[in-house]
Amino acid sequence: MSKKPFDIDLAIKLIGRAVEPLPKAGLFELAEEGFNSPFQLLVACIISIRTLDEVMLPVSRKLFASAKTPLEVSQLSVSEIAQLIKSCTFYERKAEQIFQISQKIMTEYNGNLVAKPEILLSFNGVGPKCANLVMGIATGEAKIGVDIHVHRITNRWNYVETTSPEKTLVALETKLPKEYWVEINRILVPFGKHICLGNKPKCRSCPINNMCPQIGVKIYQ
Repeated sequence: MSKKPFDIDLAIKLIGRAVEPLPKAGLFELAEEGFNSPFQLLVACIISIRTLDEVMLPVSRKLFASAKTPLEVSQLSVSEIAQLIKSCTFYERKAEQIFQISQKIMTEYNGNLVAKPEILLSFNGVGPKCANLVMGIATGEAKIGVDIHVHRITNRWNYVETTSPEKTLVALETKLPKEYWVEINRILVPFGKHICLGNKPKCRSCPINNMCPQIGVKIYQ
């Protein structure tokens, strides 16, 4: 196990190169396709909860093909939203959440969702991960979106020592250079899905194998 401080700059650089040919993290891919408003990213993030990007992406596109603004979504019924997103997990609950959010944006914010934490976190079903991803991607504001991949990998590096994504967020905010706050989710999601897997990570083909202490790894490929 390496006793040297973990070189986060080198890790970000090498992993960034390694994930270039891989499928992008879902919300970043949607943003590149033009679905980059705070509302669209928030709705997509809600759809993504407990749902793979491979499902979230076509579901979000299908919904936005029918309604892509708070006004348009608010004019749908909950059952209509549910039918459009029924391929994702917990689609009925998410349909209700999406409908309520669109209604609240229309009645309280004149149909315009401003990406501020106090507003985003006031919506039912929206936690720090979604709020930070929306702010980071939609506005470029330095915010860290910590999902299971970011949590698992940064602990595997021993860069942080935490027991939950929420605690990882706090730890990273005190340690990670701000220039990487948005970037870390963009690169660690594909890295975690295709290389640094939860079970049997592909350490032999990992670009930072020689610098990773592999905390908690028992079996690797």
